Amino acid sequence: MDLTLPDDALASALEALAADVARSAGRLVVDERPDAVEVSATKSSATDVVTEMDQRSQDHLVARLHEARPDDGVLGEESGGASGTSGITWVIDPIDGTVNYLYGIPAYAVSVAAVVGDPTTAGAWRPFAGAVYNPVTDELYRARTGGGAHLVVGDGQRRLAPTSCSELAQALVGTGFGYAARRRESQGRLVLDLLPQVRDIRRIGSAALDLCAVGAGLLDAYYETGLNPWDLAAGWLVATEAGADVGGFHGPGEALTWACAPGLSATFPGLVEAGTREHLED
Repeated sequence: MDLTLPDDALASALEALAADVARSAGRLVVDERPDAVEVSATKSSATDVVTEMDQRSQDHLVARLHEARPDDGVLGEESGGASGTSGITWVIDPIDGTVNYLYGIPAYAVSVAAVVGDPTTAGAWRPFAGAVYNPVTDELYRARTGGGAHLVVGDGQRRLAPTSCSELAQALVGTGFGYAARRRESQGRLVLDLLPQVRDIRRIGSAALDLCAVGAGLLDAYYETGLNPWDLAAGWLVATEAGADVGGFHGPGEALTWACAPGLSATFPGLVEAGTREHLED
């Protein structure tokens, strides 16, 4: 599998494109959000919902990306992806945090990342340019390989860095839960084991924002099982380029994704990997 990254000039251009299309899709889902958001479909369970705006946002992203980069592939959470011939695939989540969007909780985002390799195979792909945009707070996280990670709010921009936390007992840890009842029960047992060993647990409801939060120093660490490529692609890049460590059993992926400040790298990954094996592996 060829994971050769594009040169910095192309990566920079695609970072800018990711930021632009994420912003435009974010404005769409906020500005045209109906007063009462209704569920249009469900996926893995009755609580794993899709709204009409999820599909409209994805259609918007696919159209914008195809117009700018017609030879690239697109892999998205909803229907309407496309294969490509350029060796670059856009991995997109039109609304990461759909349940938050459904309830009007301002913690959801549009996630857009350009990757090389095969994003459907764990360990066989890598993001190199991307953006995560929270349209309610107007916070745009953006990054490219070798270029660092930045938070843009209005006309201001700052470079991101993780916390200096080095003690597990002082770590504020983010996580998330799946939608199937059996998996949630297992994830709850892992939280029960972890909670006495850390400062506290946060459950924000958007994996993309959680990963960015580790890069921005808003969380010391994060872990979650059951993530898809579109949930983590851009956030993985933002966290890594900010200076956080990101991994999993075979790299970040469905089996496990974790991220942490460098000072926790000797303790946190092993803890959540052991707990995942104990409680979540069938």
